Amino acid sequence: MRKIVAAVAVAALAAAPPYPTVRPGIHLIFPADHGAHPAFRTEWWYVTGWLKGADGRDIGFQVTFFRVNPHAPTGNPSRFAPGQVIFAHAALSDTAAGRILHAERAARAGFGLAGAATGDADVRLNGWTFRRLSDGRFASRVGGREFSLDLSFRPTQPLLPQGENGYSRKGPKPEQASYYYSIPHLAVTGSVVRGGRSERVTGEAWLDREWSSDYLASDAAGWDWTGLNFDDGSALMAFRIRRKGGGVLWAGGTFRRPDGTTARLLPGDVSFAPTAIWRSARTGARYPVAQMLTIRLPEGIRRFPLRPMFPDQEVDARAAGQPVYWEGAVRTAKGRGYLELTGYAADLRM
Repeated sequence: MRKIVAAVAVAALAAAPPYPTVRPGIHLIFPADHGAHPAFRTEWWYVTGWLKGADGRDIGFQVTFFRVNPHAPTGNPSRFAPGQVIFAHAALSDTAAGRILHAERAARAGFGLAGAATGDADVRLNGWTFRRLSDGRFASRVGGREFSLDLSFRPTQPLLPQGENGYSRKGPKPEQASYYYSIPHLAVTGSVVRGGRSERVTGEAWLDREWSSDYLASDAAGWDWTGLNFDDGSALMAFRIRRKGGGVLWAGGTFRRPDGTTARLLPGDVSFAPTAIWRSARTGARYPVAQMLTIRLPEGIRRFPLRPMFPDQEVDARAAGQPVYWEGAVRTAKGRGYLELTGYAADLRM
């Protein structure tokens, strides 16, 4: 009898349906696509930017929320079944500290503590939040033992679909892709608390939204990515997917000109060339923290030297089930932004 009961119980836990495949031809719909897409394997709400402190110093920041569908069997009645998992990172690159300050959290969705809503941006994780307000601004509250952020982000430009109207290839196979859009030149206001002291800040940020089921090819080691806001109102996203053992597996990006027209960058249009290497004493990873980014546009070649605010902007997020990576505030000619370097401490697995 017990064997029969067990067999019935196992049968009730049906295999989860396959993840949706990312395909060309997407039509982004808002505000729904600001919200979660829970059937896909993974997605993120990713904000990076530069703030100006009360004393005029520059402060870089990162706020990231991830939603992961672990593909657990369906039919499990337990409230503890991990149908969705939420991860979050927050980091502060403060020149006064000379190092990055970092905090992270992770929890399964549910119990009113963690989740990512559909229909509009509303992600929460044990007191950390990222959501879209009724006036169109985004807002986030995050913090750890060393710092906390309470920031709002006001769009000043239209959102920027990446790739083919939001379908962004990440590898040689069409399904190795994400649905992806950005919002550059977000106007930031809010406060930063550090060392028990709160200060008002203003600045400019970049929001990335991606969701995917097959982001990286099996022979991919990681990526280099940058999002740059320029003083003339133009914006640039560029990335390369590095191959295990060396070389580039895929590359791409988008350049928005000051007049609002855009140029889509194909693999042959993007090149990252390291100009300085920083070695982490904590992990031994060697990161190309300064690079020369070259893009090819119809009007000609453009080059952008990427220089870090300071070298030590490595993030060790293993406590929250995430990798070691470098996420740093960078300057470039007449612009500023962020550079992300993954797969240097160890090959990245999504």
